[in-house]
Parts: sequence; structure tokens; C-alpha cells
Amino acid sequence: MKSVHITNGGGLEHLQIVESANPTPKDNEILVGWHATSLNYHDYLVAIGGIPVMNNRIPMSDGAGEVLAIGKDVLDWKIGDKVMSMFFPGWIDGPPKLEKIAGVSGETIDGYMTTHSCVDQNSVTRIPKGFSYAEAATLPCAALTAWNGLMYTGKLKAGDSVLIEGTGGMSIYGLQIAKAAGAKVFATTSSEIKKERLLSLGCEAVVNYKENERWGKEIYKLSDGGVDHVLDVGGGSTMNQSIEASKIGGHITSIGILSNGRKGAITFPKLFFKFLHLRGIAVGNRDMQNEMIEAIEINQLKPIIDKSFGFEELADAFKYQESGQHFGKIVLEW
Repeated sequence: MKSVHITNGGGLEHLQIVESANPTPKDNEILVGWHATSLNYHDYLVAIGGIPVMNNRIPMSDGAGEVLAIGKDVLDWKIGDKVMSMFFPGWIDGPPKLEKIAGVSGETIDGYMTTHSCVDQNSVTRIPKGFSYAEAATLPCAALTAWNGLMYTGKLKAGDSVLIEGTGGMSIYGLQIAKAAGAKVFATTSSEIKKERLLSLGCEAVVNYKENERWGKEIYKLSDGGVDHVLDVGGGSTMNQSIEASKIGGHITSIGILSNGRKGAITFPKLFFKFLHLRGIAVGNRDMQNEMIEAIEINQLKPIIDKSFGFEELADAFKYQESGQHFGKIVLEW
């Protein structure tokens, strides 16, 4: 088997490919031959050392592959089944608790930038019917975060309005899920080309945040009094404008820290007097992932994949992610 390891505290120049013997599954485990992964900002932070991990950690929180062997106590899977990973392999159902979310794929435990690994039988789900490995690998982090933020936490209903920020994988999945649920979608971007593409996918209006720093007020006007739901991906760098864009009684789901958004000030009076619901989430559990898969199949949703790289091109893929050129997901497949 081949795996990519993070060494020397991180940095794209310190990603190393290591070869070793294939593992053997324990009684409650399955051996998966992984064939694809996709890039998330969390994975990028791990790779460059922004999130410290132990030496020789295998990165990447998304994975899709085939069951190659099963332990004697495995009942739900058989050899040949196609499966995909979970961001929190220990969070099966119910609310988040420390013991459920302590294991983070590609961070506190090994991830899926590997050709083979043994995982607990409950730490994967099936992939949607008709999905390739690369398509399925875009789901466990980005799509499930959007699903949780809009459908599970946000209780989105037909006729609601949604703001997505940017054109990364989670935001595009937010657009697709919201449209499938009958919502109106507004968006921001820094590119006129991406603006036209967002409009072609069904957005009501798109604001260029580079040209209008007060884009929240513009979204508020365009949505006729604010949006019901915001998927905030910037954290401190976008939260004030997300508050401006929201309607009275709206929902803001904080799910990211893009664009140096780890810290930032917010205008608390607007938060108070708009009676906003502000909730932070991190991906979701296995039950949510299975519900999302059913919804994807019913609505025949397909991911938007911007570019694909090979197994030995992880550093190149992250450099492309750094450029901000992508629209949707970046994948690696082998």
C-alpha cells in the first residue's frame, strides 16, 4: 500500500509518499481500498502545519473506495461494497459529545490519502447509486456540512432564502441542496466569470464582494429584507456582513474560517435587534450522512468537480486550491 505522510511539522514540501504492507482487518473492521479523496480547507490547514498533527499522520478527511476484506463480526458490509468515509468516524448519531468527535479524520486519526486502510465497520456509509469514487469523495465533509447547516440545523423549508459565500465545495453544495428544497439562493463571489456560472445554476442574484465591501447590505436589499439562512464560511472576516444580509429572525450557520477569519469583531447590536440565531457546526454524524445520501439520490444531485489530480499530486492540488481559481470541488483519484 502507498500513503502520503505529513512530516517535519507540515508544509507542502514535506508531504512524503510511504510504502508499507497492507493491513489486516480486526473482527469489527473492514479493509477498504481507497480510490479517491477531495480537498477541504481543513485538509489544507493540516497539510501546511496550520493545524498541528503528529508526525507521519496520513491526511485528508474525505475518502471513497471498495471493501476488500471484512472481520468476522462485520454484518453490514460485504466484499465489493462501495463506501465513503466520515469526518467524525465516532459520531454515529445524536448530538455531538467530546468522545464522539475526538477522532477527526486526517487530523487526530489517520485520513484517506492512502490506497488501503482498516476502519471500524460503523465509520463509513454507502455511496449514492451511480456515483463514481471521485464524486462520492466530495460528500463527507463539504456536502454534509451544507446539509447539516441548512436541513438539519437550519430546518430549511420551501420558499426560504439562502446566502452562500464564495464558490468552494461547501458553498456550491449549499446552492444545490437549497435549490432542491425549493429555496431562493443568493451568492457572493470575487469573479465575474464565477458570477455568471452561479446565475446559470439558479442563483437569484450574485454580489462581487471585491467590488462592494458592504455586500451584506446589498444582499439585504436584493433579497427584499434579508435572507432566512446564511452559510458563513469566512468567520471573523465575513460575519459582520452575514449579519447585515440576514432578515429579522434569520439563521446564520458558522462553518468556516476562510480568508484569515479565525478572529474578528462583530456588531453585536445588529445581532441583538435582528433576533438572529447564530450557530456553529462542524460537519455532521452518520445518521445525517445517510439521510443526505437518500436526498441526493431522490433529487439526482451531482457534484461539481472543478479539477482532478493523481495520487502523487497532492501538493499540486493544494497549490491549485491556494490560487482560489476553483469552482466546486478539487479531487484526487487513483
